[in-house]
Amino acid sequence: MQGVTVVDHPLVQHKLTLMRDRERSTKGFRELMHEIGMLLCYEVTRDLPLELTEIETPLTPMQAPVLAGKKLVFAPILRAGVGFLDGMLTLVPSARVAHVGLYRDPKTLVAVEYYFKAPEDVADRLVLVLDPMLATANSAIAAVDRLKEAGAKNIRIVCLLAAPEGIEKFRGSHPDVHIWTAAIDDHLNEHGYIIPGLGDAGDRMFGTK
Repeated sequence: MQGVTVVDHPLVQHKLTLMRDRERSTKGFRELMHEIGMLLCYEVTRDLPLELTEIETPLTPMQAPVLAGKKLVFAPILRAGVGFLDGMLTLVPSARVAHVGLYRDPKTLVAVEYYFKAPEDVADRLVLVLDPMLATANSAIAAVDRLKEAGAKNIRIVCLLAAPEGIEKFRGSHPDVHIWTAAIDDHLNEHGYIIPGLGDAGDRMFGTK
């Protein structure tokens, strides 16, 4: 599917299966979200630019690669996107964090913003939007709209699951933003949930249902 990368690494697929299991505890789900977030971060940052710097090993001076330019911005969509955050910050501790507070109106499924805070230099950084479920895509579209208004130019979406309907709608609104996901599921049901999916990621992670 154009504009979408499915991360088919065996560890990602194994952990995703564990997360789908309805018997998985809140603690187990949260731990798996942390772990799979780290693995997805490896994949979505695979093409980051490098530059050479002069260092000295215990044996000799050398030119060695380091990340070029300013580091990343992680932009979790509250609340479920926070589940990815700690794992990704473990890999990129110098990253900045933007918070995008959105909730889905249960009747209209429209995303409603209640909080937004991003680094002032977001225009100069690669922004990874963290949203475990790309279902209707309303929240992801609203988050990217808001980040672009704040000046972001280089944006990527990272999610656990995506529905074909959500991908189509998101790509229609933001064809310049690539999507990384662990799986593309079958469809959305009448309530806007991904099928077969894994339920509500926020509720399962925080034990609120």
